Amino acid sequence: MTRIIVTPDGRNVAVEVWGKPDGRPVFLLHGTPGGRFQPRPREKSLHMRGIRLISFDRPGYGGSTRRLNRTVGDVAADVATIADALGLGRFAVVGRSGGAPHALACAALLPDRVTRAAALVGLAPRTADGLDWFAGMIDANVMAYTEARGGHRAIAPRLRAAAREIRADPNSKVRGIYEQVPESDRRVVGDNGIRRMLERNFAEGLRDSVDGWVDDVVAFSIGWGFEVSAIQAPTLIWHGENDVYSPVGHAYWLAQQIAHADVWIQRGAAHFGALEVLPRVLAWLVRGGGEVRSAAVRGPG
Repeated sequence: MTRIIVTPDGRNVAVEVWGKPDGRPVFLLHGTPGGRFQPRPREKSLHMRGIRLISFDRPGYGGSTRRLNRTVGDVAADVATIADALGLGRFAVVGRSGGAPHALACAALLPDRVTRAAALVGLAPRTADGLDWFAGMIDANVMAYTEARGGHRAIAPRLRAAAREIRADPNSKVRGIYEQVPESDRRVVGDNGIRRMLERNFAEGLRDSVDGWVDDVVAFSIGWGFEVSAIQAPTLIWHGENDVYSPVGHAYWLAQQIAHADVWIQRGAAHFGALEVLPRVLAWLVRGGGEVRSAAVRGPG
């Protein structure tokens, strides 16, 4: 059941909790666009692993109030507020796709509370020195992030039109993904259970406005509000080597900046392979161990 938590500045944040009520807490930060009903392991899997999984709508998505001019780093304050409301002291964080930079923000800005962090198929900062940021990226993303450099007004019309189509037919976004991605991603997205979760995720996240999507894309295109090199928590960076949304070069760059990072590149996988590896990543977050290693190979750097 959705819980609304009020932040110190008076905003509503919509929160969903799954899994074992007294389990090890893990925040799962959703992709872009998305929301709290993002794809996740089944309840039985979470209970077996002793995990209490917490998901929430970032500002401007679903049931969460917009926060104007937010940066990626601003998410840390919201996560701390949610944790306080749920009576949590320390916790792990994992983000997939657009959620990955936000998970790294929590690790950097909440060092006394984040035990472990994982970034799955995430982006590096636009200011990443030495990284060809657009190399290997699909044209639609290149255009969107290029327009986002002009601010909210520049990118909003494109995303507003896309959101209208998604509201009218949530499956249209899934079909669009299917047409753009490598075969390995088509297999994942073609699964009926994954497809239904993606449809609900997009529909709920964009139900009232496109603000969250616009604000995410702009936030990725400006300063993040923290340095990834500040992260001290053990951090796992997982990436499919054939990713066309967040190219694999971003993972290598992040791994070089984070002192306690382990980078695992999955051969033959792409962006949505992160959904398949998520249960093993969750196990690593709460217990450690080598489960992720059995599914992936180490890349350079």
